[in-house]
Amino acid sequence: MLEPLLSAKEAAQRLGMAVATLYSWLGLSDHGLLVIRGVPTTIDYLQGGRRGQGRILLEVREVERLKEMMRVRPQSFHFRRPPSLRMEGFPGINVPLGRPE
Repeated sequence: MLEPLLSAKEAAQRLGMAVATLYSWLGLSDHGLLVIRGVPTTIDYLQGGRRGQGRILLEVREVERLKEMMRVRPQSFHFRRPPSLRMEGFPGINVPLGRPE
């Protein structure tokens, strides 16, 4: 079954961004530099024309995948232990000095 294709304008609308931003993302993706929410990402798209200079088309599932990657999910806060008590005289030594008993 054939998946419907979206033009760059339609894909940008669904992603909630300007068309120029989508083109920028595609360029970064081509060079392996696109990072969405800390995850390196590539975008699969089609470009027609005799020499690949035609219209850019994206599959609906690819646009939905990008939307899911952009989604913000609440994260739990992790409490940290307070730092251990340091001795003033010898920085970097965290044990009591003296002969072992």
